Amino acid sequence: MRKAYTPETAAAGVEEAFQLLGGRWKLVILFQLFGGKVRRYSDLERLVPGISQKMLAQQLRRLEADGLVSRTVYPQVPPKVEYRLTEWGQSLCPALDALLTWAERKGGPLDPAPPGAVEEAGGGQDEEVAPGR
Repeated sequence: MRKAYTPETAAAGVEEAFQLLGGRWKLVILFQLFGGKVRRYSDLERLVPGISQKMLAQQLRRLEADGLVSRTVYPQVPPKVEYRLTEWGQSLCPALDALLTWAERKGGPLDPAPPGAVEEAGGGQDEEVAPGR
């Protein structure tokens, strides 16, 4: 049976979800791992253009700590590290697909932020995403 929400508890739950997924890079990384894809760090570095090594490592650590991504280290030289979504992380796919479908209903293409807008606003740091932003 589904939990009953009040407007206040629903808003708090959505805010919590945004905190898990917030920032510039987390969703881009997650989309690279959907569908059971297993990616090495170097693959993600190549597939997420514009992300620094430091930021990629930081975001992967956060996603792992939050239980969305699992990290497997193979004992070899050079080290081999692979990332994949956990079952819980993979369960996000339908929700994000629904969000994309909702956004398409706007009737026109979504206007992306102008190039450099996020870097300038956040000074290149990962910033929180507030609902309604």
